[in-house]
Amino acid sequence: MTRQLSSRWAADKAGEQPDRCLSFTLRGPWGHFRRIEGNIVKQTYRIIPRTTVAGLLAAVLGIERDGYYTLFAPENSAVAIEPVREIRTINMPMNTLSTAADNLQSLNGRGKVSVKLPDPTALRQQHNYEVLVEPGYRVDVALADEERYSQLRETLVAGESHYVPSLGLSEHLAEIEYHGEFTIEAEPRDGTVEIDSAVPNAVDDVELEPGTRCQVEESPAFMQKDAGGRTTTGFTTYMYNPDAETLDVRDANPVDVAGRTVVFV
Repeated sequence: MTRQLSSRWAADKAGEQPDRCLSFTLRGPWGHFRRIEGNIVKQTYRIIPRTTVAGLLAAVLGIERDGYYTLFAPENSAVAIEPVREIRTINMPMNTLSTAADNLQSLNGRGKVSVKLPDPTALRQQHNYEVLVEPGYRVDVALADEERYSQLRETLVAGESHYVPSLGLSEHLAEIEYHGEFTIEAEPRDGTVEIDSAVPNAVDDVELEPGTRCQVEESPAFMQKDAGGRTTTGFTTYMYNPDAETLDVRDANPVDVAGRTVVFV
């Protein structure tokens, strides 16, 4: 089925900024967005990755695991992410059970429905997880798919979610506070601009005032389905202030959303 696309994202308008977005805040007591680099300590991204935002919103809409990658493709979506709380982490030891196929056992194997679960009698493995403490992010999202966009707006207005949202790991439950639908206003600006959101792909354009803290991280941004499940097709390098304050940036193509200056990717 072909869905209706927003006129702002018509075929000949690909790559332009959308004219409206939905805005909400994600927060919770804990969060963990697993970094793809291997390490004894399971480290976390500080800024919620764009792919995680897409997966969370797919869960809100009830879209299956590998069914939302086109919806959040770069030509079909725009996302801005702003940390609204100081970014803090701690290392937390956790006892885990292996979910490898050889370590699963069937529940009700003789019935019509069989569920495979980790063997509860197996020895636990202890891992150190780097965990975000009380993370909070303001997210602005626009979708070219008008039907899905309207569905997401109605679901957020109702305070509902098809699946329980989480901040990375399923046990780190997330609270969603919906702020509304806002116009995206692009204003030509010369010189340096104070940006509220994390700034994507602008490592050489950030100007730091004395005492300003700034960190950089690269995280997955886009995915596609393949024979093995899914593959990351694009990354974004974010610059951000871990104190949840603004950064001064040149040539960042900022826009105004509800009095906030943000950059979409």
